[in-house]
Amino acid sequence: MGFDSRLDQFKKKMALSLETFAKDLSGIRAGRASVALLEPIKVEAYGGLMPLNQVGTVSAVDARMLSVNVWEKGLVKSVEKAIRDCGANLNPVIDGQTIRVPIPPLSEERRKELSKLAAKYAEDTKIAFRNIRRDAMEFVKQLEKDSEIGEDEMKKLSAAIQEMTDDFSKQAETALLAKQKDITQV
Repeated sequence: MGFDSRLDQFKKKMALSLETFAKDLSGIRAGRASVALLEPIKVEAYGGLMPLNQVGTVSAVDARMLSVNVWEKGLVKSVEKAIRDCGANLNPVIDGQTIRVPIPPLSEERRKELSKLAAKYAEDTKIAFRNIRRDAMEFVKQLEKDSEIGEDEMKKLSAAIQEMTDDFSKQAETALLAKQKDITQV
């Protein structure tokens, strides 16, 4: 396998880590109603656990209210229980086949906790980037050791790997700062 295809693999791994980080951040509520808040919720339905968006339609009514229109009447209680038990401190209200989910304002203490959680997600992502960079650097060193590339080529490839890692780290940092700003805005 050529280095270019391996470099693409390393880049794809970093992109996947960044995508996972973005999903993690979208699950942190910032005080405003966002359908992403309910995205990770699984509902007990049809003999298993199903994503909420496969049993109903989630929409943001306004800045402080989400609405879940459950498609099947028999699943309303399961959806309500899943939302209540998700750990996001939500108190859903059943209204026929619609469940209203008021989003309570965040306390200053909770905002700080969420900001720290976002920072932890960012650090985990950066660790993943560094692990991918380490694997890529080991691959380059092995190529040089096996005399498949020269020392100059190894230095060039190592610099490209470091540049790629720095670029992805900057993207993660930018996303973190945007999320923290979103969390701390009142």
